[in-house]
Amino acid sequence: MRQDQPNNPLHGIKLSEILDFLVEFYGWEELGNLININCFKSNQTKKSSLKFLRTTPWARAKVEQLYLNSI
Repeated sequence: MRQDQPNNPLHGIKLSEILDFLVEFYGWEELGNLININCFKSNQTKKSSLKFLRTTPWARAKVEQLYLNSI
């Protein structure tokens, strides 16, 4: 599957996997400090964060960029 888009480092990685990695790596508090998004600062649940990120392109872009910088 990764051969279909060799220039896209996020190809084949689900948003939920990205969020799991970031929460485990940074924790909710530090994640909220790095990316100023309310769902990371209050109501810190995976479900609410995924719902917000799936409907907000600028926030998703920031999360994906932080993931790429962290791996």
